Amino acid sequence: MKNIAVLGLGAMGTRLATNLINAGYAVTVWNRSPAPAQAMADLGATVALSPRAAAQGADIVMAMVADNDASRAIWLDAESGAVEGMDPGAVAVESSTLTIPWVKELAAAMEQRGVAFLDAPVVGSRPQAEAGKLIYLVGGQAETLRSVEDSLRAAGGGAVHHVGPVGQGMALKLAVNALLGIQVAALAELLGLLAKQGIPKEQAVAMLGEMPVLSPAARMMGNLIAADDHAPRFPIDLVEKDFRYVLETAQAAGASIPATAAVHALYQEAIAQGYGGDNITGIAQCQG
Repeated sequence: MKNIAVLGLGAMGTRLATNLINAGYAVTVWNRSPAPAQAMADLGATVALSPRAAAQGADIVMAMVADNDASRAIWLDAESGAVEGMDPGAVAVESSTLTIPWVKELAAAMEQRGVAFLDAPVVGSRPQAEAGKLIYLVGGQAETLRSVEDSLRAAGGGAVHHVGPVGQGMALKLAVNALLGIQVAALAELLGLLAKQGIPKEQAVAMLGEMPVLSPAARMMGNLIAADDHAPRFPIDLVEKDFRYVLETAQAAGASIPATAAVHALYQEAIAQGYGGDNITGIAQCQG
């Protein structure tokens, strides 16, 4: 069994680490705040005091953090960055949702150290991680992916897809998150409209769910909207960040995405109204 380091123990990182421990891997963890790391220690993980220390001796180093800034800090900080502790031939797996230019820069930095790199963001949130039904979207060398695929599946991957070169896994993940955000915002608006026409939200979701216009993910989100359940699975703060990254990607590529830009503004307004910590479905609370 490979030695695996997990950097970042938020809602998703904690679940990935737990899955790996339960699968019998030797797991070392690092987190900026100590409490989540201690919880992993209670399950059998080794706790490191820095990303660099966590990466020492690891065959695979996985990261799951909030944004580009956090990713840069854990990997490339001159004193504590994980890359400083990784052995040549080890594999770095970045599963956070980040920008494409950043993951390409990170891949280049890894290559200089003889470390293989995969951008491997996941589709799914806490329930899918716990059930082992995450979908990995991977950019990088196919040979590198083959060497770690069993470990990605043990971490919670029900499916692992090789999308293409470095950056393409991240590109597809950003598109997935934007498409979900667009669907949820539109569904929230329309359920509000139907409620004003006397059709209860529960009934509307049930009937829409029988029609081909509603995706399985949108149906699930619609049920949460109808139940007024906005407990955070995919918080609006992170949704907004992902939309921002999609817009940056589009600008760099010279692509026009006006619908995405319009929906981004809706999530920004939800944050301004105090709903940033709520689930993506909390966008419904902004409806009149």
